[in-house]
Amino acid sequence: MTEQQVDVLAIGAGPANLALAVAIEESGAAGLASSTLVLEQYPDAKWQRNLLLPWARSQVSFLKDLVTLRNPRSRFSFLSFLHERGKLDEFVNLGTFHPYRWELSDYMQWVATSLSEVDVRYGARVERIDPRRDEDGALAGWTVSIGNGEVVHCRDLVVGTGRDPHVPAVFADLPKNAVIHSTQYCTRIGEVATDEPLRVVVVGGAQSAAEMFMAVHHDLPRSKPTLVLRSIGLQNYQTSKFVNELFYPSFVDEFYNSSPETRARILDEVRLTNYAGLAPPFLDELYSMLYQQRMLGEERSTVRSMTEIAAARMDGDEVVLDVRDRRTGTVEPLRCDLVLLGTGYDQRMPRMVRDLAGRIGLPDLAVSRNYRVDLGESARGAMYLQGVNEATHGISDSLISVLAHRSRDILSDLLERRAVGVGGR
Repeated sequence: MTEQQVDVLAIGAGPANLALAVAIEESGAAGLASSTLVLEQYPDAKWQRNLLLPWARSQVSFLKDLVTLRNPRSRFSFLSFLHERGKLDEFVNLGTFHPYRWELSDYMQWVATSLSEVDVRYGARVERIDPRRDEDGALAGWTVSIGNGEVVHCRDLVVGTGRDPHVPAVFADLPKNAVIHSTQYCTRIGEVATDEPLRVVVVGGAQSAAEMFMAVHHDLPRSKPTLVLRSIGLQNYQTSKFVNELFYPSFVDEFYNSSPETRARILDEVRLTNYAGLAPPFLDELYSMLYQQRMLGEERSTVRSMTEIAAARMDGDEVVLDVRDRRTGTVEPLRCDLVLLGTGYDQRMPRMVRDLAGRIGLPDLAVSRNYRVDLGESARGAMYLQGVNEATHGISDSLISVLAHRSRDILSDLLERRAVGVGGR
């Protein structure tokens, strides 16, 4: 077993922690970057690795990359990436603010490999996090155990792993080979036989479900896909220049300083800016595909709106879904071979965070404006949470829109705590 001591340990080499790594490296703070380590469980850094469909685009402007809104002169910008790769002319000629998702994923890997001081370690799956206390019992830092037997000690911990996939309880008893969540799609769809006329049911009415519904037409060319959604129909994201001001850092301040009741009301009202909707161009493309099928008499696909899954079971090799029509209450069986879940994410804190909170005796997690968990006045070590703070920081918290500003906020807190020489204030 090998042990290592670092100052800042970030779990997950996703966009959130990569943005923070760049901010730390660009800060010029003596020794901080060289004592910062990012752990990634996979062998590379990818964004939405299992939905890197060749035609899927980002819904966010490339100017909201990891750095530009914090430091427009940064050498880690998306435009710098394109320039270094010799692809800037082609991208400019494309005439869009919205890159393909795989382009942004390639950009993030480029950022990870371009860091000169912050270390990114791949194939490092975190198995356990334990608090480390000093002689007075105050929290002094953390001990992180990695799957390969390595142990890393740190003062400050940054969790940027995202939320856990949400698999509704109705599907819990289905065998693993019958169900694929969107977070597994690209990996596991390649394991499915492509030469069989499979009946595929996609569950969900938001972007990930619709993307899988579109993709399976190509990935399983003999399949007959059915999309099942509870709402009356697929909807556009709610978007306008006025609504997009919700993603300004000034709105994060306004939201954070509101009462819990006001926050909950705002989140409910702006739900369609990020959840339960589709990007308008993709919605048009999907509708056009279905239109062509109907007009040409080749109706391969089915969309069942106002429908919910009441139960799921196996009957031999078949999956049987009991589907309820929300208009009539009628329940009937829908037989299929494979279920794809576009059911999103568990809205609780990630399991890793919940387990750790239980071990340090925190029934509730209170997060500061600078994303630091309240561990008490005596704590010298800190824990920061990225991308899971919608309840306190607004609906943009899970999006790449706020990465540059959020990394600035966390960096400011890291530096301020070191300047005053104590952990909590």
